[in-house]
Amino acid sequence: MLHSTTHTSQLTHIPLDLRTSASTRFRKGDWWKRLVILLTVDSISILTSWLLVYALFSENTNELLPPFFTSLIIQLVAISIQGNYAPGNKRHDYWCLTKTITFAHCLLIVIRVLSESFPQQNSKTLLLYWLITTSVVCFGRFAINFCLEYARKNKIVGFNSVFLICSEAEKEQALNCVQQENRYNIAGYDDYQALDEDNRLATLEKLKKLGVTEVFISLGAIKNRLYLCWLFQTSGITVHLLPMELKPIYRDLVVHNVGGMTCLSFMSPAITGKDFWLKRIFDFCFACLFLIITFPIYLVITIGIVIDSPGSPFYQQTRVGLHGKEFKVWKFRTMRTDADKMQKELEALNETKDGILFKIKDDPRVTRLGKFLRRYSLDELPQLFNVVLGEMSLVGPRPLPTRDVNKFSARHLIRQEVLPGVTGMWQVSGRSDIIDFEQVLNLDLKYIENWSLSLDFEILLKTVQVVLNKEGAY
Repeated sequence: MLHSTTHTSQLTHIPLDLRTSASTRFRKGDWWKRLVILLTVDSISILTSWLLVYALFSENTNELLPPFFTSLIIQLVAISIQGNYAPGNKRHDYWCLTKTITFAHCLLIVIRVLSESFPQQNSKTLLLYWLITTSVVCFGRFAINFCLEYARKNKIVGFNSVFLICSEAEKEQALNCVQQENRYNIAGYDDYQALDEDNRLATLEKLKKLGVTEVFISLGAIKNRLYLCWLFQTSGITVHLLPMELKPIYRDLVVHNVGGMTCLSFMSPAITGKDFWLKRIFDFCFACLFLIITFPIYLVITIGIVIDSPGSPFYQQTRVGLHGKEFKVWKFRTMRTDADKMQKELEALNETKDGILFKIKDDPRVTRLGKFLRRYSLDELPQLFNVVLGEMSLVGPRPLPTRDVNKFSARHLIRQEVLPGVTGMWQVSGRSDIIDFEQVLNLDLKYIENWSLSLDFEILLKTVQVVLNKEGAY
């Protein structure tokens, strides 16, 4: 076990990322340039296609602008959803582009049928527009890729800064593999000791100063230490493994070729860029709307608590959030006002296996109304104020009290690398019925590694079901 001061020291030295509301820096600095270039070229390609078709078939040019903007938006959104603006080889996946543009044109035909304002083109015009648009967009992407490869070859544009971690015996082979890609600038090299517990934070600080965005690690350097990938990933650094011998790995990986060698890449699961803002905007809007709609419920609960037992209707407790930063979480008070003092006397009754969490099924500190509020999780409602302030998200790992975090071992700190949530995988998978913290950790990791807005919606809907059924609540 690690002492609490050790945890705090380790966490506060790890660079912040976009999953904290106070941080707005982006990781790979040139991502927005690539996006602007691709969007511009695609827009010009679509406009060129419209101009060519209407120059040949349309007698009334006043009909051009409204349908052009409709077509532009639909096709750009379709290309974006398909992932053709993402980094990597997808930008010149011409078959994927063709399928996406075909789908967008099918959607345009549906709009043509449903909307009288849409120009009444004949089938020949639509077919020609599809052929021209597909050809021009793919040609534009080909031109971008050709120019980029030429610029890289002649060192006109900068390369991604990468770092190698492997043994001295593997160094030459690793260098040769990475250099063959002609798109990386090798900023430095270190041996296995860079991953040792005493050197990890220094290694991360070194990578930060070098501007490294990706790190290549030989499989031999990271055997039995796969949790270390998180130290790099939560700093916005993509982890690649260069296996000298391929062995089964416990989790899904992206597999691609680097210099003729199979490379296993752990992509960062960090919620960054547009993902962060989508999640943050949704959290803020939903929390504000819910607070406005349910204000009478808050008022009734507040009055009920005051009548039921003496003391403030609200309770604030210090919890540990993103990167070990402490904050005050809001709850409706469900216990006696001296509950924190009584906890020390009740530690012997703790029902959790490893003692990290503190759970007692029939906790004598809980008030009469408190039992009802806990059964339906109504005591958690004030945490929406924490969501509005950006200290929490609607969905994420639950923030734990300092008493629990102080008992963490090193691998448990992974769950502190995302913004904590009002609900999460743990809550919809058993809540208080889960008394083994390792199960809690595995559920949190499952959420972090598979995050999407659709998963957030799924957890929120399941939370409602769990609360109504009073599952695992006490």
